[in-house]
Amino acid sequence: MKYLLIRFKNTIKVFGLLLFSMATSFCSYAQEESLEDLDGLIDELFFEDQYFLDELIESNTSYNFLYTSVSYNSNTYFSGRDSGTDQFNLIPQVSYYHSSGFNASISGIYYENFAPSWDFTSISLGYFNSIGTKKNVLYNIGYTKYFYSENYDDFKNSLDISLGIRNKKRTLGSTLSASYIYGTDNSYQIVSNSYANFTLKRTENLGVRFRPSINFIIAKQTLSTEQIILSNGQRFIQTTNFDIFDLLNTQINLPVSLTINSWDFELGYNLNLPNATITEDALSNTSFFNLSVGYMFDLSKNK
Repeated sequence: MKYLLIRFKNTIKVFGLLLFSMATSFCSYAQEESLEDLDGLIDELFFEDQYFLDELIESNTSYNFLYTSVSYNSNTYFSGRDSGTDQFNLIPQVSYYHSSGFNASISGIYYENFAPSWDFTSISLGYFNSIGTKKNVLYNIGYTKYFYSENYDDFKNSLDISLGIRNKKRTLGSTLSASYIYGTDNSYQIVSNSYANFTLKRTENLGVRFRPSINFIIAKQTLSTEQIILSNGQRFIQTTNFDIFDLLNTQINLPVSLTINSWDFELGYNLNLPNATITEDALSNTSFFNLSVGYMFDLSKNK
């Protein structure tokens, strides 16, 4: 049973880290017209929380910037599952975006009570753009390399692709993302995200938005079972490994974002509704709060 727990935690852990990375990556929706220059564009971007790549694409303005952020999560769950250790985690990230569509980022994750606390560092490269004249469909393709603090090589690479669509007013949208994770082992996951966008307050230099969303996480999972068998009057423990592809977790996010000039703040409540696999008993719902702080540096101003 101990082997089963270790195997399960190691595999599910990677899915959790990928989801953390996705949470800090930039997707797309919403549009404000007639931006006159990049300074105005940057002000607009933060009103869209972390979903502003389409603003850049549609602005027809050259841009070149860094976005830095630190995210705090009050508790740690892997695909909605409790690891048995109550602990917060921190995710720092630095991302670079260029008007050519090229983007890159470096991030990592710090756990309060795991040893080592700094679990991994990831480096990602990607390309994003829109499809069609109305630009209501956007895509992002990328590659991620993982560097672990421990000798863990099951999953060290990830190929990622996402496709998003939104309504004309950019108030509703949905994104479908797929990842192929590989190393000495391989797996894959699909994440569906649907959201709504509500502006609570907006002035020239300040904005407050509420953006509820629901995520469905489906992934391939390698599980192990152990059973006692009798052979020649003696008892042996037989371990069987098998793969499943199933819904692992449904997550509801309720974030409120505050934008002041180039600063971006977010406070959110997150509810996990994990789906038990065939080897698990019924799982309890879990929840946590998140807080993030971000700042954008306009590199084009230095030219």
